[in-house]
Amino acid sequence: MPPKRKQVLDAKEQPEESKKGKTEDFSSDAATKDGKKWNLKLVSWNVDGLRAWLKKDGLSVFEAESPDIVCLQETKCSENKMPPEAKKIDGYHSYFISAKTEGYSGVALYSRKEPLSVTYGIGDKTHDDEGRVITAEYPEFYLVTSYVPNAGRKLVTLDKRMDWDPKFQKHLKDLDAKKPIILCGDLNVAHNEIDLANPKGNKRNAGFTQEERDGFTDLLSEGFVDSFRHLYPKKEKQYTFWTYMGNCRAKNVGWRLDYFVLSERLVPQLCDNLIRTSLYGSDHCPITLLMHM
Repeated sequence: MPPKRKQVLDAKEQPEESKKGKTEDFSSDAATKDGKKWNLKLVSWNVDGLRAWLKKDGLSVFEAESPDIVCLQETKCSENKMPPEAKKIDGYHSYFISAKTEGYSGVALYSRKEPLSVTYGIGDKTHDDEGRVITAEYPEFYLVTSYVPNAGRKLVTLDKRMDWDPKFQKHLKDLDAKKPIILCGDLNVAHNEIDLANPKGNKRNAGFTQEERDGFTDLLSEGFVDSFRHLYPKKEKQYTFWTYMGNCRAKNVGWRLDYFVLSERLVPQLCDNLIRTSLYGSDHCPITLLMHM
C-alpha cells in the first residue's frame, strides 16, 4: 500500500471518523460446513496509533463484538506510555510488544482465556526491535498476530520486506509442525487484483509488487489458507484499508491488507470471516474470524 500520509481530513470527511459501531448487532449464526456453530471469535485491527484510536472510541469494538481475542497492530506506543484504559481491559489478559523507536509499529493482544504461553518476535533482532509479532499458544492452536513491514514509498524498504518474508514463514512453519496456527494482522499485501480497487496503477507500489504478492503465494503454498478468499473467492470490493486522502473510504477505493490465515487442517472448523467496515477509528477497519474449536 502507499506509505502512511499525514492525517488531514476535510470537513466532509470528519463525520466518518466519529462514527460508532457499538450499537450495531454483530450476532451471527455462522457455522462450519457440517453445521457446528462458531464458539470462538477473534478480532484483528490495525489501529494506526493506539492513543489516537482510543480518542475515536476504538475500545467500543470490545462492546460491539464481545470477542474472545483481540489483536491490534501499529499501536505506535510503548507499554510504559500506554493509557491505562488500554493497558488493562476488564475480563482480558493483555500482552504488548513495542518498537525500540517510540511511536513506530507495535502489536497488542487481549485474550479472555490466558494462553499457555506467549512469545515475542521471530528470533531475528533487526525485525524484533521493531515490535512486529506476538505468538500466543492455546491448547488447540497457536495464534500469531503481526504487523508486517511496509515496502515503503518508492519501495525504499522492499529489501527489508524481502528479508522478512522467509524468516516469518519459517516461524509459522515451525509452529505449524507442533499444532495448527491462526495468523492475523496487517500483512501489508493485497494478494490478487481483486484485493484492491486500482490494481493496474499500483503494480510497483508498496503492497502490490510482484515480490510481495509472490511472498504471500509462497506462504499459502506451505499449507496455509487465506480464510476470507476461501469463503468468498470472487467477492469484489472487499477492503480493509483506505488512505485518508481523497475521501477514499467514502468512495470505497481501498485495499484488503488485513487477514486471518489458517493452517489448512483448521479449514473444516472455519465458520466465517467478516470485514467490519462500519467500525471507524483508523485508516483500517477491523476484521472478525468465527471458528468452531
